[in-house]
Amino acid sequence: MLPGKKFTPEDIVAIATRRYWFFLIPFAVIASATVVVARILPDYYQATTTIQVVPQQVPEDYVKASVTTNMSDRLDSIAQTILSRTNLERIITDLNLYVAERRTGIMEDIVSGMRTDIHLHTNAGETFTITYSGRNPKTVKDVTERLASLFIDQNMRDRQQLAEGTDQFLDSQLEDARRLLADNEQKVAAYRTQHSGELPSQLQANLEGIQSTEMQIQALVQSVNQDRQQRLLFERQLKDLQDVAPPADAPPPDPSGSTVGTTAQQLAAAQNALAIMQTQLHFADDHPDVKRQKQAVATLQKRLEAESLARPVSSGDPASLPPGERARRQRVQDVQADMDQLDRSIAQKLQEEDRLRKVSAGYQQHAQAAPQRETEMIQLTRDYGTVEQLYTSLLAKKEESKIAADLERRQIGEQFSILDAARLPERPYSPNRQQISLGGVVAGLCVGLALVGALEYRDRSFRTDAEVTTLIELPVLAAVPLMRSAAERRRRLRRIVVVNTLCFSLVAACLAVVAYTLVR
Repeated sequence: MLPGKKFTPEDIVAIATRRYWFFLIPFAVIASATVVVARILPDYYQATTTIQVVPQQVPEDYVKASVTTNMSDRLDSIAQTILSRTNLERIITDLNLYVAERRTGIMEDIVSGMRTDIHLHTNAGETFTITYSGRNPKTVKDVTERLASLFIDQNMRDRQQLAEGTDQFLDSQLEDARRLLADNEQKVAAYRTQHSGELPSQLQANLEGIQSTEMQIQALVQSVNQDRQQRLLFERQLKDLQDVAPPADAPPPDPSGSTVGTTAQQLAAAQNALAIMQTQLHFADDHPDVKRQKQAVATLQKRLEAESLARPVSSGDPASLPPGERARRQRVQDVQADMDQLDRSIAQKLQEEDRLRKVSAGYQQHAQAAPQRETEMIQLTRDYGTVEQLYTSLLAKKEESKIAADLERRQIGEQFSILDAARLPERPYSPNRQQISLGGVVAGLCVGLALVGALEYRDRSFRTDAEVTTLIELPVLAAVPLMRSAAERRRRLRRIVVVNTLCFSLVAACLAVVAYTLVR
């Protein structure tokens, strides 16, 4: 191309007239080749099935599902299982797929190629589609149906396994919690048995026991005091009766020369003093004064028995005594019997008081131990409460899991259902021959235009006077036309005819091929 040359519409028409074969031949060759290639490409068919996720038939307010993962995650998991080499090899073998490829290739490459032919797409509204592509329409339909059934069955198995696995796991955890709870219950029961009466729950009973025993002790002390006062009255009566002048045959005075009174009076006074020491002064039995007083009481009792034996028999005969003496002695015996009865009553009450004081001391000991036992019980029952709460929670979850597993076994939980079954494809989805042919036409046009442009770019010859004037900036004085002889003109004409005939034949052949391919 000459430098600075500008093309006008006349120039473009001249170029098209001069170089039309350089445009038509690439266009025809490329377009026809594209059409032929599009025609000989194998047909690929596609079958699609739509599967809907059917929610469980029992409301979740009553039965909570054990499978809580979303549909996308579950589809990924199920797809990995179904698209595994084992499952795909079984499908290839059962349906006799990829016969030619299996003769020359290895199974791993065939399985990888089949994975590329399977497409899984999640749609809105809890649905997803499974698409399979292949060369045989019936085979494509059968494979798509097989894949859909595998998805449905695998989803059901996964849900059942997950529900049963959850149920078994909760069962083992519940058994461990039950065993741990039983151990804690045994520890608590053993502790309650070991420290019975000292437990915090028994503190109020201990306080009430202390109050009750104190009231009983107070009542006994008052009763003992009243008995002692009554005994003092009996002692005065006995003393008054004994101070009466004895008859002539009265026993002789005490040879020991005691001036305190009779032996019976001395014994009564000694017993009264011993009782005062034990009840009011609260002297112990090993106290020296108590021991000395007991020894004196024993000595006076022996002396009284000796005096009774030393008296004449006739003097003890009531019939031989005067009536007044008999009445006095009867009165003395009655008063002495009352005093003995009071002594026995006082002794019993003192024993009961001692027993009640020991009981009250036991209640006090139990009440004092209650704070320590409360701390120990808190430490012991803290773990028990935690285990009990865990056991209760696991028991509730176990029942829910059991119901959920039964729900999956009855197949009334969430399931996959075929919404749109796979159909026999009526036309191939690939290749798109019209699109390929149109692409070949466009490519032929582009190649022809590029070739013409390249030839014009390399052409540096002068075509007009204006080009010469413009390039060398000198006026043209004369133009010498190209002069050919008759032989040259004939040769040129023959060459033009031959070239045009060849080019026309080539273009015609390409168009015939295109027409034949399209008609066929």
